[in-house]
Amino acid sequence: MPSGSEWLLPSAPALPGRLRVTFLGVSTLLLDDGVTALLTDGFFTRPGKLRTLAGRVRPDLRVIDECLRRAGISRLAAVLVLHSHYDHVMDAPAVAARTGAVLVGSASTAAVGRGGGLPEERILVATAGAALTFGGFTVTLVESAHVPPHRFDGEITEPVVPPVRVGAYRMGACYSLHVAHGGRGLLVQASAGYAENTLAGYDADVAYLGVGTLGRQTAEYRQAYWAQTVAAVGARRVLPIHWDDFWLPLARPLAPLPAIVEDLDATLAYLTARGAADGVELRMPTPWQPTDPFLGLPARP
Repeated sequence: MPSGSEWLLPSAPALPGRLRVTFLGVSTLLLDDGVTALLTDGFFTRPGKLRTLAGRVRPDLRVIDECLRRAGISRLAAVLVLHSHYDHVMDAPAVAARTGAVLVGSASTAAVGRGGGLPEERILVATAGAALTFGGFTVTLVESAHVPPHRFDGEITEPVVPPVRVGAYRMGACYSLHVAHGGRGLLVQASAGYAENTLAGYDADVAYLGVGTLGRQTAEYRQAYWAQTVAAVGARRVLPIHWDDFWLPLARPLAPLPAIVEDLDATLAYLTARGAADGVELRMPTPWQPTDPFLGLPARP
């Protein structure tokens, strides 16, 4: 994977009104303008492969507390869950409980929140396409789809009370997230899946693009994914997310998913070539460092 400093966005100091985004592994992103902070997904526990495949999983509160401290997170307005597989939703109720956040997502995410002990007033079932306002942020969960092959499809209809097998975390609805802030827009695509034409009409300068298993898809699929996400919103910068091995703890440096799951070199080669052809810059998010996603990108006319 790219490792040179030219691939990484530099750390950005806090300035009044400045949106900074911090990549915390998988599809967990902290969005903070110094007044209001939001978190996508909020997955920190990252149980090991053996426990995930053969055992039962539960949030590790010690690990969650350490990760929140490391990221400088004390208060959040919302935790926005983009689908309800365990590597997106499992820790979200505990994160919301510790930060005063509202848990936002599908009806399946709400069921996980109830199982985690969140009161109803701290759970919000989103309506796809309906904008929500948190401080200076306007966020919209937009209908999307998961990258194939699909596993653990379906809805969660009863509260999930851990420890449980990972299959208890069924996907539920899958969303793209559009974020508007200070006249700029960004897209968060937590899975390398897409729904046709749902992002038409949304503008985003930057796309945080889920790429897990994208390198194992066909060339036709990769082209369609780009067209329905990056091109659809007119993004001029792409930052890959959900590329890291989420069976490894966050105390270690992030490492790519195993080659049997994802060919990250093939994915980055495709994104680099397609970006060069379309005038879209490829950068890697800097783990645990707040960065300005719009740095160096002029405002749209």
